[in-house]
Amino acid sequence: MAQMIFVNLPVKDLETTRGFFEKLGYAINPQFSDDRTACVVISDTIFAMLLTEPRFKEFTKKDVADASSTTEVILALSADSREKVDELADAALEAGGFPAGETQDMGFMYGRSFQDPDHHIWEVIWMDPAAVEGEG
Repeated sequence: MAQMIFVNLPVKDLETTRGFFEKLGYAINPQFSDDRTACVVISDTIFAMLLTEPRFKEFTKKDVADASSTTEVILALSADSREKVDELADAALEAGGFPAGETQDMGFMYGRSFQDPDHHIWEVIWMDPAAVEGEG
């Protein structure tokens, strides 16, 4: 079985953030969702668990970072092409996300970033397969 990752993110308004990810084309797994949690299916092995802040606090004794003023993590997703990077980043901004940085274009690598409604930073990156294999 392939190893999976479940990224747990605190959210202020579950319905707003859930709707944001649905607008990006991601499904919500109802088996792992309720009125305090939404499981966003990013791929067969990647899931974002959106937890209301009170629910999130049940899993830690530490303070919960306010992502609007503190960066606790930067989440990076791969894309199949430069066009797919632009599609996802543009969709995120249109769906209520916020800009998070400048476009990075190094020729062999292209990336853009955005913030979700709770200000978590997401990067979308394409790398030329030839460069990854050391042929570029």
